[in-house]
Amino acid sequence: MDMKFNQQTLLLFSILGCHSILAANEQKINDFWFNGAEINRYDLTQARYGQQHPGHAEFIFVTEPFLTDQQVKQEYGNGLATPVLKLNALRTFNTGIYSYRTMASTFRPIDLATYPHALKSTTSIQDWCGQAFQQINRTQAGWQVEVRSYFQNAGDASYQLADAWLEDELWLLARLAPKKLPIGEFNMLPGSLYLRFNHQPIATQTAKGSLSVTDSEYVYSVIYPNINRMLTLHLDREFPHIIRKWIESDPQGTTTALLKDRIMNSYYWSENGPGDRVKRKELGLAPVAD
Repeated sequence: MDMKFNQQTLLLFSILGCHSILAANEQKINDFWFNGAEINRYDLTQARYGQQHPGHAEFIFVTEPFLTDQQVKQEYGNGLATPVLKLNALRTFNTGIYSYRTMASTFRPIDLATYPHALKSTTSIQDWCGQAFQQINRTQAGWQVEVRSYFQNAGDASYQLADAWLEDELWLLARLAPKKLPIGEFNMLPGSLYLRFNHQPIATQTAKGSLSVTDSEYVYSVIYPNINRMLTLHLDREFPHIIRKWIESDPQGTTTALLKDRIMNSYYWSENGPGDRVKRKELGLAPVAD
């Protein structure tokens, strides 16, 4: 009887302890992420055409309500919505005489238990040759893919993919719960910039993930053996798990980025007047976009 009582008591304490930890984590997330945007500027060395090119990258993390059926930001009405953490990841660099501008936007629900994956990811690339765009939406069967490109081989395409991880959603999961990043062997859709830069079809690949930890940081790596690609994220061990550095390696070369400036609690969407240009200096950016 005493043994049974002790086992039940330990089980109850264990359940209560888990709930307490989850509640504490949810409170940390709510306190940090629902107070404006976080803007990060990185010094970028981008691999392209087999060479490395200097540039800069801006990662803007911000929360917003997201309609799960239409998969767009909720701006009015009472539709079914869930809070998401959005990442707008921008890269700017030049290759010789001409310039590149890229942006990837990924929307990851805060509720990790209900939503095991991101709901949407879009990517656009502009350079002096032309434009390319892809959009991936979460469906019950997996992913719906749309591609628009000026390249003949990519062209306009629309098709379904089976369930898999998105590389583009890893950046968000790393900020929310790095211990939930996929490890071991799994299927993953490589990063959208890699696919577009290399004119690759949007198809899943076998990937292998690993997570190591030191006193100060997590290091997460994912390797694609069949396409000779690797991504490594270096992020703070302590919440909010700031991404300090990332490294990408593929047949084009090695891309690196180092965090240089960071602004918290920004409402940048309302700081859109000529007088607000000076605030770009806080991010180490020129007053006029380069």
